[in-house]
Amino acid sequence: MKIEKSTFNFLNDLKENNNREWFQEHKGEYEAALVNVTAFIEQIIDRLSDLDPHINREISAKKCLFRIYRDVRFSKNKDPYKSWFAAGISIDGRKLAGPEYYIHIEPEGTFLAVGYWRPEKQHLEAIRQEIDYSAEDLFKALKEGGWQAEELSAEDRLQRPPNGYAADNPHIELLKHRSFILHKSLGRKEMESPRALETVIGVYASMIPFKNFIHQALDQ
Repeated sequence: MKIEKSTFNFLNDLKENNNREWFQEHKGEYEAALVNVTAFIEQIIDRLSDLDPHINREISAKKCLFRIYRDVRFSKNKDPYKSWFAAGISIDGRKLAGPEYYIHIEPEGTFLAVGYWRPEKQHLEAIRQEIDYSAEDLFKALKEGGWQAEELSAEDRLQRPPNGYAADNPHIELLKHRSFILHKSLGRKEMESPRALETVIGVYASMIPFKNFIHQALDQ
């Protein structure tokens, strides 16, 4: 199972022709690309259900996929469509309040991610507390998958220590995180390869111990 060249070609063309007239004229290409991506997500769900007890085969790929239509009401960018496909895979589709799998499919920007983006206040406090009390469990979970704490995404962090934590806390740099995410970029050739699904599942599998640490912090 793979992402077809025609899917990436459609996304490239859409990026160059991001308007409603062009999209309507090429609706058939969009629908074919959507079928390809949906089938790919279905296969990911099927495979993950064998690896992660928080995933089961009843999860709908359609509920995991984000709409291609952009909400331009509060954006300076008025392009009506996204030039990528994306999905958040969890028991509640793309709307889970907890750790999930994410896939972003774009010709020159495909990436995979696992973790919890912007946890709600209680969840954020619980994760920070778990790190403060049991950081070694986090390091062990990361190492099990071949990762290090330094590889957690640092794009969403506080500049100063969060309330309740001293600046000299040995894990203060981790505690500054507002999101807890591992991610890995993949090339177009990898996604067009007949082994694309195996590649994706391999990356996700390496991130499951980290995901389980977050579940543990949230008593899930």
